[in-house]
Amino acid sequence: MSVTKPTPLSGFPELLPAERAVEQQVLDQLRATFELHGFANVETRAAEPLSQLLRKGEIDKEVYILRRLQAGEDGEDSGGDAGDPNTLGLHFDLTVPFARYVLENAGKLDFPFRRYQIQKVWRGERPQEGRYREFTQADIDVVAAGELPFHHDVEVARVMAEALSRLPLPPLRLQINNRKLIEGFYRGLGAPDVASVMRVVDKIDKVPADIVATMLVNEAGLSDDQAKQCLALAEIRSSDSSFVERVRALGVEDELLETGLQELATVISGCAGVATERFVVEADLRIARGLDYYTGTVFETRMAGFESLGSICSGGRYDSLANDGRTSYPGVGISLGVTRLLTPLFTRKKLTASRSVPSAVLVALPDEGSREQCIVIAAQLRARGIPTEVAVSAQKYGKQIRYAERRGIPYVWFPADSDSAAESGAPIGHQVKDIRSGDQLDADPQTWTPPAEDLRPQVVRSEP
Repeated sequence: MSVTKPTPLSGFPELLPAERAVEQQVLDQLRATFELHGFANVETRAAEPLSQLLRKGEIDKEVYILRRLQAGEDGEDSGGDAGDPNTLGLHFDLTVPFARYVLENAGKLDFPFRRYQIQKVWRGERPQEGRYREFTQADIDVVAAGELPFHHDVEVARVMAEALSRLPLPPLRLQINNRKLIEGFYRGLGAPDVASVMRVVDKIDKVPADIVATMLVNEAGLSDDQAKQCLALAEIRSSDSSFVERVRALGVEDELLETGLQELATVISGCAGVATERFVVEADLRIARGLDYYTGTVFETRMAGFESLGSICSGGRYDSLANDGRTSYPGVGISLGVTRLLTPLFTRKKLTASRSVPSAVLVALPDEGSREQCIVIAAQLRARGIPTEVAVSAQKYGKQIRYAERRGIPYVWFPADSDSAAESGAPIGHQVKDIRSGDQLDADPQTWTPPAEDLRPQVVRSEP
């Protein structure tokens, strides 16, 4: 019977072992940074009622519906009606389920509640580089009951900036704006429909400026002069607070605009300490974020050489994450698309791991009669946190060394003497060989430890 080779499922990336090792180290680094700042880890369920998922106006075709769970007693599918409380879908981000989590557990949480969440999400869109149907996100949020002080906007930006700056990535640019600033500017300009102006300006990275100007006139009802002013605002970028005077020089006045200018200047100055040559923080007045629930600070992040991906880390302030009818829960958060960030780097060979297995040591096998002795040696090494495996078969030592080389295992352990080992020319006492340098030394399995950098696979970054 012929066997057909499986066809990859588009939009559902799977990683090779070395790539998975990189992903795990990235996730470990993110967790460590988030927890250093006191963010608690939560995990929400994968499925939510479809009506909950669509309450912010998302497109229902992007939601994977779990029809099997709606099957009636007769086994028939009950359909996928968004109004049916029994209709479930897989979450397409982590913000919507987190809002539900806050409402359900408000009486058990201490506010302001600082949370991080790293989970898979699912979105039924057309797969392409940077866009997948199954992917991992890493979110941080600070949520309050009633009122959230503005300093948390600065905090969230700094924490994610610190986390990203510690990762082995190409240079990154964290772009920050404020919805109050741009809304106040458009309002002071006399725009008849501020929301329409925001939606059009949000396309400026994808559409030429002259076309954006035409759209502002035809779709947002602006005059040609008003459209030019909007484009002039969008051109302003600054890594310090100099953007404030540049905006004021455009001659538009509005109280909300002034509030936005002050808030954005505070965030930019607050993030100055985490900026480096490889991690730039700047005010970018093009950034609008298309989602309507953002009400203040907004973030986007782009990676050098991968600008076609768009933003790999986005978020902002939302004054009503959730509301139970008595209490409003404002928050500020930022979400990192881990899969969106890493998969293109793997595809283009920009990131890999120093080895494809966790093992730091291969215990050589002199003969099958020595297997139990080798298992004991491996157990002694593992007891001290050294990842170790025993050779599969008792081949010549040269072949066992080459086996370790193919897998990237840096050390081969030669067990202490046995009659058969002596006959084969093996060392009489325990010895360990660094197969990269060729150095071979006497060693005791109860005390020997490799250098810290050899204990686990290391991330290897290929410079352009």
